[in-house]
Amino acid sequence: MTRVEDMLRTNPAGLGTIDRDTLARCIHECDRCAQTCTACADACLSEERVEELALCIRLDLDCADVCDITARLLSRQTGHQPEIAFAQLQACLVAVSACARECERHAALHEHCRICAEACRACERACGELLASGLGS
Repeated sequence: MTRVEDMLRTNPAGLGTIDRDTLARCIHECDRCAQTCTACADACLSEERVEELALCIRLDLDCADVCDITARLLSRQTGHQPEIAFAQLQACLVAVSACARECERHAALHEHCRICAEACRACERACGELLASGLGS
């Protein structure tokens, strides 16, 4: 069991109808994606032709911020507002999808972009699964 799962399990507010495993996986993937996107942006800044990676850097940083706030918001269960979580998950899907597409463009030349694209796609799947589970309804 992860700390995320431990915290969700021990919160007296409970999760209502939200599946704990699906929620924990989404929080975990959002955290991983935020860290990976931050590291990818930093690695892009070290590349020789950094100007060609400007959009990638921007999307990495935007994605990292969106994933970070998504994980934080989903971790809060007291007074849970499903419509806010639903909107945030949709925003996260947009951010990770855009970042993954851009990183995939650079993946053949930059290993950090390949790794970042994979993290974004994993986060995209986890957010999609949480939305499909009925969050927000």
